[in-house]
Amino acid sequence: MTALLPVLSGLGTGLALIVAIGVQNTYLLRLAVSARLGVVAVAVGVCALSDAALIVAGVLGVGAVVERVPAALLVIRFVGAAFLITYGVLAARRALRPSGDAIRLDDRAAEDGVPVAAAVDADGSGTTDAVSGHTLEAAPASRGRPAPPGRVDSGLVGAGPVGSRLVDSGPVRSGPGGPTMRAAVLTMLVFTWANPHVYLDTLVFLGSVANQQGPDDRWWWTVGAVAASCLWFGALGFGGRLLRLLFAKPVTWRVFDALVAVVMLAFGLTLLLGA
Repeated sequence: MTALLPVLSGLGTGLALIVAIGVQNTYLLRLAVSARLGVVAVAVGVCALSDAALIVAGVLGVGAVVERVPAALLVIRFVGAAFLITYGVLAARRALRPSGDAIRLDDRAAEDGVPVAAAVDADGSGTTDAVSGHTLEAAPASRGRPAPPGRVDSGLVGAGPVGSRLVDSGPVRSGPGGPTMRAAVLTMLVFTWANPHVYLDTLVFLGSVANQQGPDDRWWWTVGAVAASCLWFGALGFGGRLLRLLFAKPVTWRVFDALVAVVMLAFGLTLLLGA
């Protein structure tokens, strides 16, 4: 019971601080509805581990060092502002001038049981299977009488839509603009570590609150704060995949990209102006 109270206190404080509309949460939600499960899982891991490392560093007193080196936060602020503004402009461009891509929901289930999302080419030439990593092209209409029952054209894929032809196109991205593993990880690292507010929230604020719990309870409090990050990012990343049915509509992507643009530009300008 003695350890439970600081754990719950750390859990509540961590959730109150992290559950908000921010650049990291917004990008993770985009990955949840557009990327493959493996990409989402790695992104969730990057967010949770980054938060855990920063919180523990704050408890160990690194926050005091950061406060004494304002030049470092100044550099991080301008780098983060430039990245956020650039990403916001690109999101606004997607909202105002959509590429014509949309998420197509397959009848089959993805590896996590969520309907498969596939990027539909703007020219209608074919779709990209988000699980197999192949392109499904519409096969030409057959001439003459149909094939007898039980006979399968060797060039057709039974698992895909009727009359689809399998074309090996290598690794692909699922959903409109769904990033590759490398791009998703690098972008998430920038959103996490190039944001000076994350250092103030975790290293300084959470670190100081944890150390106020006393030498015996501060690490139990830290366990609760780290658990809050893991719970939130896991719920956002894996729970957000349930919204893929909603994002089957192109208009949903336009609205979402418009909101992303507002969030990114607002945070970027805030950092740039030093607010």
